[in-house]
Amino acid sequence: MLRPNELRARLAAGRRVHGLINSIPAPLLVEMIGYAGFDFVILDLEHAGVNPQTLEDLIRAAECCGLTPLVRVPGVEPGPILRALDAGAMGIVVPRVQDAGQAREAVRAARYHPLGERGISGGRTTGFGTLPLIEYMAMASRELMVVAMIEDARGVEHIDAIAAVPGIDMVLEGAIDLSQSLGVPGQAQHPSVQDAIHRVAAACRARSVPFCAIPRAGGQYEAWCEAGVTAFLHGDDRGIAAKALRAHLAGFANAAAGTSRAK
Repeated sequence: MLRPNELRARLAAGRRVHGLINSIPAPLLVEMIGYAGFDFVILDLEHAGVNPQTLEDLIRAAECCGLTPLVRVPGVEPGPILRALDAGAMGIVVPRVQDAGQAREAVRAARYHPLGERGISGGRTTGFGTLPLIEYMAMASRELMVVAMIEDARGVEHIDAIAAVPGIDMVLEGAIDLSQSLGVPGQAQHPSVQDAIHRVAAACRARSVPFCAIPRAGGQYEAWCEAGVTAFLHGDDRGIAAKALRAHLAGFANAAAGTSRAK
């Protein structure tokens, strides 16, 4: 059943929030993310192959450990947005938003009247009828989030208009795709990419729309905090797991090498 959105509440209170992308579609891993202390998780339907039943199970796992589940859908098409929200997601993350028109499309697909025209359904979001549909719709208008990702030069160019669209609750940067759009593929720290990201952050600040940063280099987290940013995404579980596994094995290899030298 739909419940209060703790992520939205924390943002409104000016508290820092930390999230992670879930690229390994395993409910157990989502629980681990929650119990590790993260505030929100972005369940990925854009790059990961997740079937509808697994998505519901991932959302249930987030619910059981107090983690706010957002779903990154493939785009602004209404179908995937509808299914993600009907599965119980507390919001959607829309990739490659390039202008205000696309932002409005996402809002229209995710929200009920008056901002949108999302299809009406019951099911698990209403506790199978224990929450009256009218109450659910009113609550959904207050609690569900629409997050726009800015991942190319066109999105940066139109960020002022995107941030001004009613119903956009947060803006998330996407430096890697943005780097390709700016002609420096894979160079997230390139000055042109960093300038674009700061332009996005400034537009969000001017519109009082939360901006979510992705710190990728030493000192960036602290700098964003000093700039007043309170929302952070810290990569994805797949990358973190791969690095941890390599580091775990390397620790034994280093210990073995030290033993050999001692002999």
